[in-house]
Amino acid sequence: MASPADKKKNLLLRIDPSLWNDLNAMSADELRSLNGQIEYILRESVKKWKKQNPNQEKPPDPTDDDDKIWMG
Repeated sequence: MASPADKKKNLLLRIDPSLWNDLNAMSADELRSLNGQIEYILRESVKKWKKQNPNQEKPPDPTDDDDKIWMG
């Protein structure tokens, strides 16, 4: 059974149709689902951001279910 820390958060995303088509093409090319592709792109972007901003304050624990938005 998955622990609360293993649960993924749901996100409603409004996206331009041409970007959606491009992301679908990327995901098919890389043998990922569209959701998996978006998550991969976001994860890589965050890794890059963390390297460029090593002293940035850490956001709250994502396992906290208060659903508060971190504003930095």
